[in-house]
Amino acid sequence: MQTIDKFNFAGEKAFVRVDFNVPLDEQFNITDDTRIRAAVPTLKKILKDGGSVIIGSHLGRPKGVDGKYSLQHILPRVSELLGVKVEFASDCLGQEAVEKSAVLKPGQALLLENLRFYAAEEGKPRDLADDAPEETVKAAKKAEKANQKDMAQQLASYATVYVNDAFGTAHRAHASTAIIADFFDTGHKLFGYLMQNEIDAVEKVLRDTAHPFTAIMGGSKVSSKIEIIENLLTKVDNLIIAGGMTYTFTKALGGKIGESIVEDDKLDLALSLIQKAKDNNVNLVLAVDAKIADSFSNDAKTQFVPVDAIPDGWQGLDIGPETEKQFAGVIEASKTILWNGPTGVFEFENFTSGSRAVGNAIVKATDKGAFSLVGGGDSVACVNKFGIADKMSYVSTGGGALLEFIEGKELPGIKAIRGY
Repeated sequence: MQTIDKFNFAGEKAFVRVDFNVPLDEQFNITDDTRIRAAVPTLKKILKDGGSVIIGSHLGRPKGVDGKYSLQHILPRVSELLGVKVEFASDCLGQEAVEKSAVLKPGQALLLENLRFYAAEEGKPRDLADDAPEETVKAAKKAEKANQKDMAQQLASYATVYVNDAFGTAHRAHASTAIIADFFDTGHKLFGYLMQNEIDAVEKVLRDTAHPFTAIMGGSKVSSKIEIIENLLTKVDNLIIAGGMTYTFTKALGGKIGESIVEDDKLDLALSLIQKAKDNNVNLVLAVDAKIADSFSNDAKTQFVPVDAIPDGWQGLDIGPETEKQFAGVIEASKTILWNGPTGVFEFENFTSGSRAVGNAIVKATDKGAFSLVGGGDSVACVNKFGIADKMSYVSTGGGALLEFIEGKELPGIKAIRGY
C-alpha cells in the first residue's frame, strides 16, 4: 500500500477527502477549528511537493442545497491555515468544479462545495414517504446507488491521486470516502497523515497492547455501547463503567438509584455483561458512590451518597470521591488506556470533578509511559476543557468511526484503500 511519506505529489492533482465538519455559531464563525488544523499537514505536504489539492468535505446534515451548510463559511480559515489563497467551487459536481480543477497549477488549492448537498454522496434516496411501497423503495435505492457511483467517478476525474484524510467518516461507504477509491489504482490512493495516525493509534491499543489494559466507558446508554463493551471484554484487564450507564448496572444489582437515568429494558443485559467480565477474568469496576442532585441543574442541591442508596427525588450526576480514588488507582497502574465517555454531566461545572479526576489519572499514567487513547466527542471535549489534551498519547478526531473500529467492524473508508 502506498504511504503519504513515500509518495511524491510533484505534478499530481490530489483529491483529498477531509472532515471539515466544524461547529459554527449563528454568524457562521468557526467556534472550533480542530478538524481543519488536523488536516493541514497532509494538505501542506502535497503543496510543498509541487502538487495541487482539490479538497472535498461535508458540513452538517443538509437535505439538499442549504446556504447554512455552505463550506464558503470556512474558506477564509482554510486559506489562512494553508498559507495560500484557496479557490472555491460553488457546486462540487458543476461545470465550475470541472473547470477550476482542470486549471489548478502546482501549489494551488480548490475547495469544493458541501458534498452532502447531493443525496448521491450518501447513496440513499431522500424524500421517500414512510409508507412508500417496497418496490418503490428498492427502485429508489438502486437508482441512488448508481448515482453514487457516477458522483464518485466525476469527483475522481478531477484528480490523478486520491487521499483520504477523513477518519471521522471512515465508517461510511459514501461516494467520496470509499466508492471513489475504485477509480484509482493501488499506487494512487492512500491515507493522509491524520487518517494513518488514527489507524495506528487504535491498532496499537487493540493489537499491540501493553498490559494492564484499562478501558473507561462512559455515556448514558448501555445499548449504544453494547458492541464495544463486548469486544473490549475479550481484550482488557480492567473495564471501568462510568456516566449514566452506572445506574443501569446499579439497578440491575438491586440498588436504589432514585431518579437517575436508567434503561429498565437493559437490566438483564447489564447482568450478562457482569457475568461475561467474570468469565473473561476482567476486573469490572463500578462506582461505589455518587454526587447526586435534586434537579438536573448546575445550581441544584447536592450531596454524596452510596451509588446504590440514592433517595427518591434525587439523581446521580457524577461519581463521588471514593469512586474517584478507586478509578484513579486502576488507571494509574495501567500501561494502555482507552477513554470514551465522561463520568458525569461535565457540561455543568459542579459535576466535572469525576471526569477531571479520570483525566488527571490518565495524565499520570501517560507520564509513566502508558499509551493513552482518548476518543468520542464528550471525552475529547473533556480533555480540551481541562487543558490536558496535549498530555494524552493520542486524541482521536473520530466519533462513530472510532467506536466501530474498536468494535472490530470493517470500515469502508479504510478497506477501500488498503483492501481489508
